[in-house]
Amino acid sequence: MNLFLLYLLLSKAVVTSFSGMASLPIVRQDFVVTRHILTDRQLNTAIVAGRTGPGPNGLYLVSVGYFAAGLPGALAGLIALLTPAFLIIPLMSWVGQYANLPRIRGAIRAVILGSAGLLMAASIPLARDAATGPVAAAILIVSFVVLSFTRVETWWVMVGAAAVGLGAKLFS
Repeated sequence: MNLFLLYLLLSKAVVTSFSGMASLPIVRQDFVVTRHILTDRQLNTAIVAGRTGPGPNGLYLVSVGYFAAGLPGALAGLIALLTPAFLIIPLMSWVGQYANLPRIRGAIRAVILGSAGLLMAASIPLARDAATGPVAAAILIVSFVVLSFTRVETWWVMVGAAAVGLGAKLFS
């Protein structure tokens, strides 16, 4: 894949989202649905690789770049991830002047709600791809319920899911 195009696609995803995982619908649409560069499984793997280590949530874009074009693609993903940091300071000083206006506040809330809806829409096909059997589906459902309705730390859910998955693999 052309590295400049890869950089532009990943930059578009980063710049048009407000947080790391909010770029997921755009990445999935560009790389899985439209251009067929990645599969849902590769995108899931990139997300897991990005979320496993410390750092920002959007770090999975480096893995997406790697799957698309190897080490040069990973570098393009890293540069795309860093680009908004150089643009945000002048943008925030401009937005900061108008942030107290009701219309601007309403627009910011609408964009955040819209990105949450897009994130849910992109997560459903990825969840279908990840839940390959009854044990994985049960882990998915139980994890969702525990994280949504309790105050259990995320890492406990990950440890529990890993233990159940490992146990199911060993005893099957």
